[in-house]
Amino acid sequence: MRNLDHAHPSEIQEIRLAILSADPTIAEGIKWNAPSFRTTDYFATTNLREKTGIGIILHLGAKVRKSSSDGLAIHDADGLLKWLAKDRATIVFRDRTDFNRKRKAFVSIIQQWIAYV
Repeated sequence: MRNLDHAHPSEIQEIRLAILSADPTIAEGIKWNAPSFRTTDYFATTNLREKTGIGIILHLGAKVRKSSSDGLAIHDADGLLKWLAKDRATIVFRDRTDFNRKRKAFVSIIQQWIAYV
């Protein structure tokens, strides 16, 4: 995080802490040259190239898994997820205010998502 070159480093730090707080089994590392998160495999990566704010890509690691062929059952009442594939979605926060307003729903999505990793 010290060497992170991004327009919103403090917001990324807040998102990072929210992800880590979602479950004690979550660890962090670097994947695709960006802050990333894992349990048994990586499941979330910060999208540092997002042009409209701060993005998080949710995935199930590098390989498509059979368990994801029908899609993931994620409750998303706030409509945070933009599905890219049956096992991949993105969430974009415009700024800190947007993230803080959606934090609780975001943590809930993270808690649900890691059940598939």
